[in-house]
Amino acid sequence: MPLHINIVAVLAAVVINFIIGFLWYAALFAKAWTKEMGYDPNMRPGRKAMMKGMVLMVIGNFLFAWVFAFYLAGWQYIPGANKMNPFAMGINSAISVWIGFFVPVHISRVVWEKHSWKLFFINSGYHLVATIVVALILSYWT
Repeated sequence: MPLHINIVAVLAAVVINFIIGFLWYAALFAKAWTKEMGYDPNMRPGRKAMMKGMVLMVIGNFLFAWVFAFYLAGWQYIPGANKMNPFAMGINSAISVWIGFFVPVHISRVVWEKHSWKLFFINSGYHLVATIVVALILSYWT
């Protein structure tokens, strides 16, 4: 049985995820994140570095949304999953992906890379919010 992926939903999720990332790291937590990462708050990356970072972020957001769309499409094969409404499907899948994939990576960074717990909550909080929003976009548009 084929998996049906809505490319418009994937592209919308990429754009929205990019906006969330910008708001999260540039507006809401810019000072705290910069401090926790040990960066000089007065130093700004050059234009070339910013463009490279944004391009890589868009590519990463696309890969995340594309693979997540396949993950959600696969739920159709789980008995009873088709009875869940799109909101429940989105939230359930987002929480499971966040706990299973993002939280372990961020915990490892606290343990092995000496990141602070504050940084853990900033980064994993972003991934929780972004994963929920992407999951809801994909589950409603698929």
